[in-house]
Amino acid sequence: MSSHGPKKVSKEQIWIKPGSLWARLPIIGVVLAAIGLGGSFSMMGEHPQEFWYAYLTALAIFIAFGLGGLFFVIIQHVTRAGWSIVVRRLAENVMITLPALSLLALPVVFMGTHELYEWTHLDVVAADTMLSAKQPYLNEGFFTQRMLAYFGVWTLLSVLFYGWSTSQDDATGEAITKKAHSMRWLSAPGVALFAISMTFFAFDALMSLDPHWFSTMFGVYYFAGIAVTSHAMLALLSVALRKSGYLQGVVTEEHNHSLGKLMFGFTVFFAYIGFSQYFLIWYANIPEETRWFAYRINGDFLYLSGLLAIGRFVIPFFFLVSRVIKRNSNTLMLAAIWILLMEFIDMYWLVQPVLVNHHAQHAEHAEALQMHLGALDILTVVGVGGVFLAVFGWALARKALIPVNDPRTQESLEFEDF
Repeated sequence: MSSHGPKKVSKEQIWIKPGSLWARLPIIGVVLAAIGLGGSFSMMGEHPQEFWYAYLTALAIFIAFGLGGLFFVIIQHVTRAGWSIVVRRLAENVMITLPALSLLALPVVFMGTHELYEWTHLDVVAADTMLSAKQPYLNEGFFTQRMLAYFGVWTLLSVLFYGWSTSQDDATGEAITKKAHSMRWLSAPGVALFAISMTFFAFDALMSLDPHWFSTMFGVYYFAGIAVTSHAMLALLSVALRKSGYLQGVVTEEHNHSLGKLMFGFTVFFAYIGFSQYFLIWYANIPEETRWFAYRINGDFLYLSGLLAIGRFVIPFFFLVSRVIKRNSNTLMLAAIWILLMEFIDMYWLVQPVLVNHHAQHAEHAEALQMHLGALDILTVVGVGGVFLAVFGWALARKALIPVNDPRTQESLEFEDF
C-alpha cells in the first residue's frame, strides 16, 4: 500500500466511449462469427471429419480463455486479494463469454461425436479389449450428461459472479457489502467446482480423442495453459485500453508487474507439468502411453512440438525474468501476445495430430502424415473467436471497466508492487 491520498477516477477513464472501436467490438464480432461459422459450416458436408476437428480446436482455444477469466475471478475472491480489483472486471468480461461458448459446444456433443471419438463406434469398441473396459465411462449417454454438467457449472458460476459484481456498481449501503460477501462465500466451493469440471472436460473433450491413451496429468496440463493465458489476456487488454486512453492512472506499472510475475510463474508451472508428463511416460515406455507422443514427435509435428517447448517455456522464461520487462507496457504486451499465440498452437497440437494419425493409418500415400492448416481451421477460429469477441465487447461497454463500488477498490488504486 502507498502512503498517498485517495485516488480520484473520472468517468472518462473507466467507461467506453460510444462510437469508439472498443464500443464496436460486438458488431465486429458478429460479422466475424457470421463469416467464420457460416463459411465453415458450408464446408462441413464435403469434409465432415476435418470440420469437427477444426471446430473442436477453436472451441478448446476460446473456452480456455473463458475459463481463464473465471479462474482469475474465483481466486481473487477466495484469497481476498486487493491489488487485482482494477483488472478484475476485465476478467469478468472474459468470463461471461462462457455461456455463449457453452452453446457453441452443444453441436459437438449432439452432432460431432461420431466424427471425433472412436469410442462412439460400438463395432470398434466390441473388437477392442481396452475400449470395452472403458465403456462404462466412455459412452455417448454418460458423455452427454457430463458435458452438459460442465457447461451448466461454468454458466452458473460466471453468471453469478458477473451479476453480483456488476450490480454492486449501482448498489448502496449494506447492499455493497452483502454482494461482496456473496462472491467471497461462493468462491471457495467455486474453486472445487471449477477444478473438477475443467479437469474432466479436458479428459472427455480432448484426451478421449485418442481413447487408448491416458494421463492423470492431462487435466493439470490443460489448466496450466489456462492459468498462464488468463494473466496474459489481462495484461494485453489492460495495456491496449491504456493506449486507447482508458484506465490511465488506474492500472499502473505496479499492476503490470504483478501480472507479469504471474505470467512468469505459471510459465514455469506449465513447463514443469508438460515436462513431467512427457518424462514419466518416456521413462516407463509403456506402449499404451507412448503412442500419444509417438505421432507428435514424427513428421511435421516434431517441429511443432519443438516450437512449443521453446515458445511456451524458454522464450517467455528468459524474456519475463527481468523486472524491467514486466513493468514496461510495451514489452509486457509483447510477452502477452506471444503467450496467447502459443496457446493457439498448443490447442492445435492437442487436437489435430489425432486426425492426421488416423488418416496416416488408412492412407496409401505419405502425404497423409503431413500437418495441414487449411481454410476450415482458419474459418472455425474466426467464427468461434467472433462469438467470443461479440460477447466480450458487449460486456466491456455495458459497465464500468473497474468495480467502482467494491470495498477494496481504493486499495487496488493505491497498490505498489515492491
